[in-house]
Amino acid sequence: MAASFDPAPPTTRGRAARPLGTVTRGTTNTNRLRRMDRWIAHTLGPALRASDRPPVAVDLGYGAAPWTAVELSARLRAVRADVRVVGIEIEPDRVAAALPHAVPPLLTFRRGGFEVPLDGGVPAQLIRAANVLRQYEETAVAAVWDRLRGRLAPDGLLVEGTCDEIGRRHVWVAIGPEGPRTVTFAARLGGLGQPSDLAERLPKALIHHNVPGRPVHAFLADFDRAWAAAAPYGAFGARQRWVAACTALSGSWPLLDARGRWRQGEVTVPWTALAPQP
Repeated sequence: MAASFDPAPPTTRGRAARPLGTVTRGTTNTNRLRRMDRWIAHTLGPALRASDRPPVAVDLGYGAAPWTAVELSARLRAVRADVRVVGIEIEPDRVAAALPHAVPPLLTFRRGGFEVPLDGGVPAQLIRAANVLRQYEETAVAAVWDRLRGRLAPDGLLVEGTCDEIGRRHVWVAIGPEGPRTVTFAARLGGLGQPSDLAERLPKALIHHNVPGRPVHAFLADFDRAWAAAAPYGAFGARQRWVAACTALSGSWPLLDARGRWRQGEVTVPWTALAPQP
């Protein structure tokens, strides 16, 4: 049975509150989230640099090993040296295993869940939740998003999505305090058959809507057609073919990025363009 989510805060009755959520499989690998991290550093960089205090970033549900939190810390510190990354896991043994990798105050680990426990209740500039909601029912997603975006700073960002085991294919939603903003598709272009290969990595909020008549299905179908039409550019490499396909796709879909990001194997569209319809 898929896991459910109760958005109500837990009660304690004199004992420590139970973290919100359920334990994930914990699968993780080094560099698995490099595409997401690269996009985060680019998109959130101005807000990180402008913060009047050391910004706090959360790696929520980092898994059985702490590598994604360690890597997020290194990548964000290249943007701002004093950024503080907090790895949060619901499973106590995973927290214990991560502690030897802590570098306080720049990288710390603690037990928690969707309540996002941070010292002093400070808001987070970033909450990254990768491969966390995959096991939940789609009906639970909105409540989780609402709870997490309530923990964001006014200019903060929640990034929630799914990728394959070694980070070749990844799709994520960027969510601000006001709600979802964008959807980004990112891939290792070498070996990509067609853009719709990314469909199996759609976030939980979208994956069950990849059926004829729904926006996300129409988007991927149009992307596949643009990719096929751009086949001659493949003689110059998969990157040039992807850029040509995105250029054609921009004639019918409101792409939010441009050639510089497309060359990274990314494309971003507004959430409203792909959002599930009632």
